[in-house]
Amino acid sequence: MTHPPVACLFDLDGLLLDTEPFHGRGWSEAAAQFGAELSHEQVLQLKGRRRNDCARQVDAWLPSPIGIDSLLEVQQPIVRALLPQAPAMPGAEQLVRHCCDHGIKTALVTSSSREAVAFKTSHHPWVRSIQERIYGDDPQLVAGKPDPSPYLLAAKRLKVDPKACWAFEDSNAGMQSAVAAGCRVWVLSPGIETEPLSKNPCRIHSLEVVLNQLVNTTD
Repeated sequence: MTHPPVACLFDLDGLLLDTEPFHGRGWSEAAAQFGAELSHEQVLQLKGRRRNDCARQVDAWLPSPIGIDSLLEVQQPIVRALLPQAPAMPGAEQLVRHCCDHGIKTALVTSSSREAVAFKTSHHPWVRSIQERIYGDDPQLVAGKPDPSPYLLAAKRLKVDPKACWAFEDSNAGMQSAVAAGCRVWVLSPGIETEPLSKNPCRIHSLEVVLNQLVNTTD
């Protein structure tokens, strides 16, 4: 790995900020109010997807579907009360700052809406240093993850080839999106042993693994 990327494209939830447990809790508690007990596997299926896409899926799992608006009326207050507690993932701030300090272009590629991102990142001003933003409700986004559209749109706005980008993800939907777009993909999977760094996609136990690689190629 001798050449640094032209651009680094970052997911948000579960990648830069440790918000996923709160999102999962919100969907589980909301579903429980309507008679459904979500399994761990079902909650994992929701990771990386846009809010309305998640709501449609959870609504379909309910014994008697109620519609996504009614479901979100219950789920959103639960999540909003929890999210301000979300800390940064280990190495996330350092990785973003390293890219900015060394001329590596950056983009946030998230399934969250613009409003939700502003709320989640209010206690993390370093996120504002990321150059470009692709939100889940971006009017130019034709489809959300796992479709490649979010990463293709990020590369287009940064005026770079997707193949020259490193994408950072933590969900299967996000990984599929970035791989389909042609990016070099790093999948954050805490608790596992880091795979050989030549793999693509490559599962890593910490963002600090990639930070060390970048330091060796840019300093």
